[in-house]
Amino acid sequence: MNIFDEPKIDCHNHVFDPARFPYRADAVYCPQGQEVGTAATFSAALDAYGVRHALLVGPVSGYGTDNRCLLDALHHGEGRFKGIAMVEHDAGIAQLRALKDAGVVGVAFNAAMDGTAAVAGADLLFGRLAELEMFAQIQVEGDQLTDLLGVIGRSGVRVLIDHCGRPDAAAAAGIGQAGFQALLALAAGGRTYVKLSGMQKYSRAGFPYPDARPYVDALLSAFGPDACVWGSDWPFLRASERIDYGPLLKLAEQLMPDPDVRRRVMWETPRRLFGFDER
Repeated sequence: MNIFDEPKIDCHNHVFDPARFPYRADAVYCPQGQEVGTAATFSAALDAYGVRHALLVGPVSGYGTDNRCLLDALHHGEGRFKGIAMVEHDAGIAQLRALKDAGVVGVAFNAAMDGTAAVAGADLLFGRLAELEMFAQIQVEGDQLTDLLGVIGRSGVRVLIDHCGRPDAAAAAGIGQAGFQALLALAAGGRTYVKLSGMQKYSRAGFPYPDARPYVDALLSAFGPDACVWGSDWPFLRASERIDYGPLLKLAEQLMPDPDVRRRVMWETPRRLFGFDER
């Protein structure tokens, strides 16, 4: 059995359907052309590669806190999808509970785009997510995570870190850089999980991202396959070079050559964390 035959869940991707759900007028970036990917198009790609489920992430690009496209995909997905939404920091328990009832398992925070101050002040929202047993999904880059350890520690919320923490692959310190070491240290707390995804966002070498390998290895070693999940980042916004789904899966196979590790990272762990049912 190879990776195309194994059960899989894609835990980082986006859907864009501007024909049915127009982008916000104040969107910082509006995906166009080959970047547009509807839920139907994504489902066809998943079917082609034997991917049974996906965790859809509400994007900053195009939609921001407008979750209509995401919720429509969840509603019509027949159990295939779960979601990560975006909300304002003053979102109340009732709003969050309604999102959870619709299949949303967490809320996204993007310090890499918005800066750490925008996330560090979200104590109330983090606390509400913890109360509802939802995730705070956080995207950071470089050493930003060091600024967020306070709010993460105070809230007790379960944390999902995007894209391996987006370390600086060119840093002389390598895996010893402060932000990445802060991420590794969170493994001991037992409520932080990491997405092995988005290597194109921090690699300086291009596909197959050889300079990202030490970071993936270190995360698997520190967190173990029961606290790591995999994601494609489909439909690959602002990519500097061509990215295809199949080669990304083969790369995951190379990064995790042990079939047991792959099954846990790409199937058992996300099923347990996000509540996917067998399809």
